[in-house]
Amino acid sequence: MNLEAQKTGNMKSSLSEEKFSCHEKTLKKERDFSSKRELEPMAQVELNKRIDQSESDFSKQSI
Repeated sequence: MNLEAQKTGNMKSSLSEEKFSCHEKTLKKERDFSSKRELEPMAQVELNKRIDQSESDFSKQSI
């Protein structure tokens, strides 16, 4: 049994059927989205903005 199947089995036993079904649908959507979408290179300016924002968010959390 592979690792993903083990995780799914563990989750199924700990979640209600409705929540597990919702989780499975979400995972399927994520897999479909990631397989269809190609990552495009990010401009250096945009990358720097995201890094600055992440650092700012992190410093706010640690206060």
